[in-house]
Amino acid sequence: MRAALWYNRKDIRVESIPEPVVKKDQVKIKVEYCGICGSDLHEYLAGPIFIPVEEPHPLSEDQAPIVMGHEYAGEVVEVGNEVSRFKIGDRVCIEPIYNCGTCASCLKGHYNVCEQLGFIGLSGGLGGFSEYSVVPDKMVHKIPDHMSWEQAALVEPTAVAVHAVRQSEMRIGDSVAVIGTGPIGLLVIQAAKAAGASQIIAVEVSPERREIALRVGAHMAINPMEVDAVDEIKSYTNGLGVDVAFEVAGIDATINTAIQATKAEGNVVNISIWEKPATIPVNNFILTERKMTSIIAYRNIFPQVIQLIANSQIQAERLITKKISLNQIVDEGFDALTRSKNQIKILVDPSQ
Repeated sequence: MRAALWYNRKDIRVESIPEPVVKKDQVKIKVEYCGICGSDLHEYLAGPIFIPVEEPHPLSEDQAPIVMGHEYAGEVVEVGNEVSRFKIGDRVCIEPIYNCGTCASCLKGHYNVCEQLGFIGLSGGLGGFSEYSVVPDKMVHKIPDHMSWEQAALVEPTAVAVHAVRQSEMRIGDSVAVIGTGPIGLLVIQAAKAAGASQIIAVEVSPERREIALRVGAHMAINPMEVDAVDEIKSYTNGLGVDVAFEVAGIDATINTAIQATKAEGNVVNISIWEKPATIPVNNFILTERKMTSIIAYRNIFPQVIQLIANSQIQAERLITKKISLNQIVDEGFDALTRSKNQIKILVDPSQ
């Protein structure tokens, strides 16, 4: 079968590899769509970050080159002889977290901060940029019959946004700012709206993304290159600042905007994976008793996120700007996302 493999920074190759064989506790899936994630783009431009290069990942037992792709959905075509929850023909999406199940975090159900955390398609395994994927049955979730494959492929990134809003402790009626409106930022806007935010302010340099932010639920979109974003946010919130600011860009300018735009005792939520160390003015937390919450991925929410999308409470599919074949994944996928802010979410069809 064909698959896209990460070999090195700026080196992703579509190759022919053996079709996977199902083990006793695994499910084999014919992949319908797999999204290109911001984490994938980080690996392409600045990796390795999650991808194991020097030695195999302790859970996947794989190392580069690895088959990429962790935002995906498809149809079950085979199950292992110990799998009872799924059958051939089931429509499913994948929760791609590797976790050990035995560390302190896993034992209390917080498997997204496992000591050996990894992800299918980043830390090894057969990711979704392949015609077929094989995963442990614990990673598989059924989707409703009326849910489209495109929607199902976006459950994973939507889960990141929903987890961020839940961890922020945002309450109905609160005001929020979203600093950076790439795919995750735009999904955070929708998740905050679904959770009852009364004011949602987007901060984004790209005019195309500011326009999309307004379409999906932001009440105001600020260009920080033209005005002082902090002043604008405070003016919009009666001089106070927002209750919660979500940082979703991963650069010093955006984290500092998020801090300064948050009211005293408010919460700054970092979602970004950072390519470089951040410079944070700690006194801006101390002197106002602001808090900072960091999140990674999600936990224990995939069924709820599936329903939020299936019920159209979150319209993740509105972020899809292009669908491409596996052979186009570099030029029309990774490079297109690098070149243009017009592209938001690109889905890959591995069968083409």
